[in-house]
Parts: sequence; C-alpha cells; structure tokens
Amino acid sequence: MSSTDPKSLLPDSLAARVSSLTIKDGRAMAVVDAAGLGERERSDIERALGDILGQRDDVQETRVVMTAERTQRRIIAVGSGKGGVGKSTLTANLAIGLAKRGHKVGLVDADIYGPSQPVILGNQGEKPVARDKKLIPVESAVGIPVLSMGHLVEPGRALAWRGPMAGNALTQLIDAHWGDVDTLVVDLPPGTGDVQLTMMQRFKPLGAVLVSTPQDLALIDAARAGQLFDQAGVPVIGLVENMAGYACPHCGEISDPFGKGGVETAAGRLDLPFLGRIPLDLAIREGSDRGAPPALDTGALGAPFHDIAAKVDAWIGAHN
Repeated sequence: MSSTDPKSLLPDSLAARVSSLTIKDGRAMAVVDAAGLGERERSDIERALGDILGQRDDVQETRVVMTAERTQRRIIAVGSGKGGVGKSTLTANLAIGLAKRGHKVGLVDADIYGPSQPVILGNQGEKPVARDKKLIPVESAVGIPVLSMGHLVEPGRALAWRGPMAGNALTQLIDAHWGDVDTLVVDLPPGTGDVQLTMMQRFKPLGAVLVSTPQDLALIDAARAGQLFDQAGVPVIGLVENMAGYACPHCGEISDPFGKGGVETAAGRLDLPFLGRIPLDLAIREGSDRGAPPALDTGALGAPFHDIAAKVDAWIGAHN
C-alpha cells in the first residue's frame, strides 16, 4: 500500500475519533477514542469504519478497539420497608430529575419479582441485546436507559427464584454496558432480603433514599430498611413521604387517608434528612401507567419530584 496516512481515508468527523489506523497484511486495525460516547454512538462508529475500510481491495478484515477512561459510576439506591408505597414511581421520577440536573443517569429495576419500570418508562415489551456476554440497556422515551427483569421475561410471568438466582440477576443488570452513564438509580425490591444484601456486598451504593407512606406500619418497616443500609455502611440520603394528602377533585378539600407527617417525624427521630412529600394524586398514577412520569413536566405535578431530586443532587455533590 502507499505511504499515505490511512486516517486520510476517513471523513474528518470520524478521523477525529480515531487515535491510530494501520492496514497490514489484509487487516485494518483502528483504535478509537470512545471517551464520553454511549453504546449507540460506539456501535455507529464501529459500523462506519467497517463499511468504509471494507470497500478497499487491500482490506479483508477490520478490527476496532475502543479506548476510554473507565467511568466512575455512582449508585443511588431507592428502597422501602414494604411494597405498595410508591417506590418505583419515585425512582423513575428521581432519575428524570437528576438527568435534568446534568447527571448522565441510568436506571436499574432490581425489583426482580415485581418489575414496574418498563411500564413507567414506556418501553414494555422491548428486549435488551447482549454484547461480550453483557446486556446493553434499553432506551426509553424519557431519555433514561434502563434494564429490568421486565425486559427479560414475559409480562405477567411469575418468577419462583431462590435468593442466589435473584442476586445473580441483579449482577447482570448492574454490570452491563452502561456507556457514559455516571449515576445508576436502582429501584430495589421492598424489604431486606437477598437482593439488597447482594447490592451491598457487590455494588456498594453511594447512598440510599427511603420511601414510606405516613402510617405507622409502613414506618416500622422503613426503619428496618434503614437499619440494613446503616449496618452495611451505606448512608441514608433521606426519607420521602409518599401518598401524603389527597385533594378532592370536586370540592378541593385535602384529606389524609394514610395519615400526615409521620415520615417527617420519623426522620427527625432517626436524625435523618426529610426530602419531601409526594401527594396522593390520580394524575401521578395515570402518568406512570402510560409511560409519562410527572417529572417530565416542570409544573405543579412534577415539582415535588424535582425538589427531591435537587436535594439528592446536593447530597451527591457533597459526598461524591
């Protein structure tokens, strides 16, 4: 071949990403600086190089090596002591709120037995693909890549898994091709079981957010969840009170079917920050069911979620 720099064969936009390109004995070897690129962008570059170089008579094989500094990825866990307190809804909206504040966010739905995120994020029925024996997250309409058992099993199918199997599933969801994601928000299953223990041991979160409704039984369980994080050395960022206050659509009167202020009182008793309240609002449920989480909006419905995200963001800045 000629002494011409092989990079000159490439468009300027592509050549800017190629650190080196050699062609020898029918093999083209390209080293690409992939810093800051997501999985889709990397795949597009690899495909473009293969198409361009493959047209040459002196190239029978193309190899592309991606190089970049490993992203230091922080994990924010969202947990609760019991189910049915709105943890998954908060997780999705917190992820959106953090993304709007400049974080590159991914979401792991670690609620192995009751995955909800594919519905909330509007990508139910989509399937992740694997590369190098690792999953590639599924994109969502809200701009948050996500992995969930809901993407891997048929909708409505019950999983009868023992603890180690659930722990291994969590590992596959977290240890995936997350690209340039710097913050993983993890929707944990309720309680203090094997999935939570696996999370602590293999992927120690930077911090945890606890969600509870105001009534006493939920608060007792939330306190147990807090103790688990404390024993594992994972700081609790704060507590969120969900389903706090219901406005009658006819007269506007506010009632509190689950009580009021219990989580804030518990936060004070436990010497933990209180992050805010989410009202019991039909529009929140409707938005979540149709894949349109309220945090996509900056209006009144999304405001409580953005206030909570701002506090979590400030905590991350102080502790990262």
